[in-house]
Amino acid sequence: MRRLNFASGPAVLPEQVLRKAQEAILDLDHSGIGILEHSHRGKEFGRVLDRAEAVVREVGGIGDDFAVLFVTAGATQHFAMVPENFLGKDETADYCHTGVWSGKAMEEAKRFGGVHIACSSEADNFASVPPSIAWSSAPRYVHYTSNETIYGTQWPAPPAAPAPLVCDASSDIFSRPLPLAGHGLIYAGAQKNLGPSGISLVIARKDFIETGRKDLSPLTQYRTYARERSMHNTPNTFGIWMIAEVVGWIRDQGGLAEMEQRNRKKAARLYDFLDHSKLWRTHAKPGSRSMMNVTFRGATPELEDKLVAESEARGMTGLRGHRSVGGLRASIYNAFPEAGVERLVELLSEIDRG
Repeated sequence: MRRLNFASGPAVLPEQVLRKAQEAILDLDHSGIGILEHSHRGKEFGRVLDRAEAVVREVGGIGDDFAVLFVTAGATQHFAMVPENFLGKDETADYCHTGVWSGKAMEEAKRFGGVHIACSSEADNFASVPPSIAWSSAPRYVHYTSNETIYGTQWPAPPAAPAPLVCDASSDIFSRPLPLAGHGLIYAGAQKNLGPSGISLVIARKDFIETGRKDLSPLTQYRTYARERSMHNTPNTFGIWMIAEVVGWIRDQGGLAEMEQRNRKKAARLYDFLDHSKLWRTHAKPGSRSMMNVTFRGATPELEDKLVAESEARGMTGLRGHRSVGGLRASIYNAFPEAGVERLVELLSEIDRG
């Protein structure tokens, strides 16, 4: 029996996609060869790539002014690729600091140019999105992390910035309508809402890509992926197939508006219980709370251990918080069922009652 997977990533995927993957690994589209074996230059994979780009564009409402790229790397690779491409040594990029991942992105950017912290919620222990922003005089770009998995905060809307926005959307991509306006580039590791680990989706304005450096090696330039449709070298063919199928599943469920409605309902159920609990408390503050990662603490470490042990015994796994902060975290991405949230609330309530 499949367990309820609350892990932050690699994370839960739609079961019907996983079952289809079983078939495709053995035989892709009745070709007699599995997706893991097909040449990336063959017509069979060509159709997969076409389908992947088309469905990402359809579901995301992405026009021809944006490139859709599949990069064989996780989001952390883009922490360096973005400034390497777009930040000169005499230039400054503005960063919104909302947690561990934005901090790591800033550290990478410092290798290439100036970094201005336009806003930070560090003084609030990263429990909220920063309420005020002070931009530098002429930022090359503005980077923000739309959803922080570790602290469980999420930007309700992108910051209104004086330069192209660059967004790390790894943990909430396609969980709600995609805000393209003002963005130069959006990148997302696939292992939360899109597919397996080891591949990332990049959505970037073509004119923004062309402002990047041209003296870098090919695989570190976004323009290479745009020019060659992510096929300069052998891509992660299975990862692209999975993204096509998962995004197709999102479309068939009703699209991004439906995903947002479901995700808000799941998160609201869990937050409402925690806000009225005797023994459990949330970390993120109202107005900044993530729909994807609900972070909370128990009254004592022993109580948290009890919850983890009991949840494992009942077929629920992945509730430990990130090793850097501890506590508890329920990651309830698109494919996580509403019934799973109810089972967690039932267990929390039992422990609450003693």
